[in-house]
Amino acid sequence: MGFHKFGMKLLPCICMLVAASAFAQAGSDWPMYGHDGDSSRYSPLTQINADNVSKLQRAWTFHMKPADTAAAAAAPVLAPAPPANGGGGAAGGGGGVAARLQQRRSEATPVMANGVLYLPSPFNRVLALDASTGKQIWEYLVPSNDNASMRGVAYWPGDAKLKLAPRIVFGTAGGRLIALDAKAGTPIDTFGDHGIVDFKSGVSNGYKTNIGMSSPPSIYKNVVITGVRVQESPTLGPSGDTRGWDVVTGKLIWQFHSVPHPGEQGIETWETANSWKDRSGTNVWGFSSVDQETGSVFLPYGAATTDAYGGDRKGANLYSDTLVVLDALTGKQKWHFQLIHHDTWDWDGEAAPILANVHRNGETIPVVITTNKTGLLFILDRRDGTPIYGVEEKHIPPSDVPGEDNAITTEPWPLKPAPLSRTSFTMDELSNVTPEHHQACLDFIAKNPGIHNDGPFTRYNLEPSIVFPGTWGGVDWQGGTYDPKLNYVFFNVNNYADFGKMEPTPGADIPYQRKGYQRFAAGPNAWPCNKPPWGELVALDLDTGEYAWREPFGTIPELDAAGVHNTGSLNMGGAITTASGLLFIAATPDKHFRAYESKTGKMLWDTTLDAAGGDTPMTYRGKDGKQYVVIVATGGGLGQGGGSSDEVVAYALP
Repeated sequence: MGFHKFGMKLLPCICMLVAASAFAQAGSDWPMYGHDGDSSRYSPLTQINADNVSKLQRAWTFHMKPADTAAAAAAPVLAPAPPANGGGGAAGGGGGVAARLQQRRSEATPVMANGVLYLPSPFNRVLALDASTGKQIWEYLVPSNDNASMRGVAYWPGDAKLKLAPRIVFGTAGGRLIALDAKAGTPIDTFGDHGIVDFKSGVSNGYKTNIGMSSPPSIYKNVVITGVRVQESPTLGPSGDTRGWDVVTGKLIWQFHSVPHPGEQGIETWETANSWKDRSGTNVWGFSSVDQETGSVFLPYGAATTDAYGGDRKGANLYSDTLVVLDALTGKQKWHFQLIHHDTWDWDGEAAPILANVHRNGETIPVVITTNKTGLLFILDRRDGTPIYGVEEKHIPPSDVPGEDNAITTEPWPLKPAPLSRTSFTMDELSNVTPEHHQACLDFIAKNPGIHNDGPFTRYNLEPSIVFPGTWGGVDWQGGTYDPKLNYVFFNVNNYADFGKMEPTPGADIPYQRKGYQRFAAGPNAWPCNKPPWGELVALDLDTGEYAWREPFGTIPELDAAGVHNTGSLNMGGAITTASGLLFIAATPDKHFRAYESKTGKMLWDTTLDAAGGDTPMTYRGKDGKQYVVIVATGGGLGQGGGSSDEVVAYALP
């Protein structure tokens, strides 16, 4: 069944905690990365509303850079190893993971429980702050210049029956799983080896490649559920297995083989002999979600190695690009749904699946909403994976790369909703935002004879290909947010393409590899060569499968100044929603932090940060009774245009 269960029984503590009562403060707090196990990123708070959001002011600012700035600047950062054979780096945010750590940027969303904020900093530390004042309560220095997972930590509320206090649990870039006392910030001596578990053991397969975590784990009752960041190339290396650990002792409870082993379900989809063996990738480097009622954990798996060539792994390659649903206590599979049968585009699933409901003919259907970088959105019955609005098999263009698998001729395509983002390109859609940029794009095309786009699922071929979406998505790791009052889901998307071709790789482990990671963009500002909007904010009505609204998202300051508006921009970082009908999001290189009316998409508040918030905000009620909205503003993964800072910023009403 693709999993190993360690021991005949689960440890006694596993079933002693009821999650609903443990998170009794969830209405005021933000106790998980996605606010709740459903990954809704929705808060029931209403103090800040459409009538007063325009009055929000900065309440406090915390600087994450340690007091000894010289030492902090000089300290090395343990980050993913550089890619081999010209590959794409680490499967956990791509090759940019190392760069973001080295530049001391963060993609973190804090968690808040009982008046305390917890978050990783990009300075090898985990921090606890007073949620009302921003004052530091404690800091934990991660050993060996290692770094906590850059997108967040997990909070466990403790166990009254076992007299165990709350804990902070997180993974690191260097392959550790660490548990801290939430009150004191000290390691839990009885967890693993004095608070630390060697995360590499059990998945390294004897390879020396760096292994770690780039996103926080999920916790169900007393089980910590971890994904893993591994390489994107070369082909062979550490496995992307998902594992469940005892939050009390740190002992391994179960391990799910993300690439099936002989005798396990799905091994027949690895048609090339022994192509499953030591296959890397196929990992959850993003976020999982947990149904607190059924104990199901929803896992979005990324692509198998290597990203752009699959001739050495012919077949559908389960569980690559698959939503897998396991029993969170045992690791036993309940069902799965594959979003891409044979990935040669690097279109990982990584965004947290959203657990929601669809109302139809008087019936309430529990659903899971999942997406990947294809820009396609799948709405599935949460109980068995049946598509609510139907999915067809869409014919895809063939590959002209010798040895590539052309036996798979179709890929899944939802009948509803329509794609979230652009999936194809024609020459009459060439950008004309300025005459100079239009000419730069024409020159770019002229310099690349044979350049083509064959519609959705265009392959990287021997001649240059324009592929929509690119490796930013569509939707990237940030995923979406769900408002149960409107029954809308919201996503911020990119309409950016990649440009590239396949070239021979003499002496490498595979005969062909994609040459470089280049955007379909041109000119001194590298603006996309397709017409805007280049970024959008989108609202989908779950009960109809139709879009409620769609607005350009983000600005290009140079174009705005020249009178060219509504272009949208690259974006990375997510949105949150509240019961008062608000949607908060930063996520753009223009350094803006905005609030919208959820029902209409009308912008109600706009402020400028010192650096871009390339992550997802959160909101909570402090012990002083005020509702705060917090964003980590360091530039994230948005590049130099987003600036750089070390700030955690909180906003509140005056």
